Formats: sequence, C-alpha cells, structure tokens
Amino acid sequence: MGQNPFSAGEHTQPMSEINTTPLVDVMLVLLVIFIITAPLLTHAVKIDLPQATSQPLEEKPEVIDLAVDADGKLFWNDREIQAEALSTQMAEAAAKQNQPELQIRADKNTRYQVLAEVLAKAQTAGMKKVGFVSQPQP
Repeated sequence: MGQNPFSAGEHTQPMSEINTTPLVDVMLVLLVIFIITAPLLTHAVKIDLPQATSQPLEEKPEVIDLAVDADGKLFWNDREIQAEALSTQMAEAAAKQNQPELQIRADKNTRYQVLAEVLAKAQTAGMKKVGFVSQPQP
C-alpha cells in the first residue's frame, strides 16, 4: 500500500506552516495603490491671495468695580452708592451694547445677606458677566 494521506487507517496532522501568499498579494496591491495616489496628494493649486494691512480691534471690555465693605456700604467704581440706586445703575449697565463685567470685591467680614442681595439685583437687572475679586494668600 502506498503512502496516501487520505486512506482510512491513517490520521493526518494539521499543517503547521502559515500560508503567506495571500498576505504578500494584499501588500503588493496596497503598495501599488499608494505609489499611484501619493503624487496626487501633493498636488496643490497656486492662488495669488490679496494682502491686507489691517490690525484687529482690541476693544477692552468695560469693568465695573463694585466694592462692599464690612458695614455693607456699596461703592460703584470707588464712589459710594445707595442700595436703592444700585438696581438702576445695574439696569443701565446691562442695557449697553457691550455689557460690562461686574467685579464684586467684598470685605471678608461682609454679611452673606448683603452679597446675596447684590447678586439678586445683578440677576434681575440682566447682568451676564459677574465675578468675585479676591487676594491670594501670601
């Protein structure tokens, strides 16, 4: 009898070698595609663009400094203001085209109720940019 691997009495083992022919075929096809398309990717259209000599407008936003001391007194840009007039001042500032930023500086001993009232008036007036100013610890 011959050495027929498909005979009924013999057991065949699986092939232990990797067939690399399909891998090489795919790599060669990809290589050819990239060789053809690479010169097309570097092609650019040359355009003579106009030159402009304008400078950007650097418009600094207006800042309103609202200081609150320990006694609850209010200072609008370093001028003392009454609590009743604060709402109208904030409404006028909120109505401007470029709304200014409201920066609140409060003494560390200021009562929270005073700050809550100031924030409520700013929200009612429509102030969008409100921030607190503090000093860093040394």
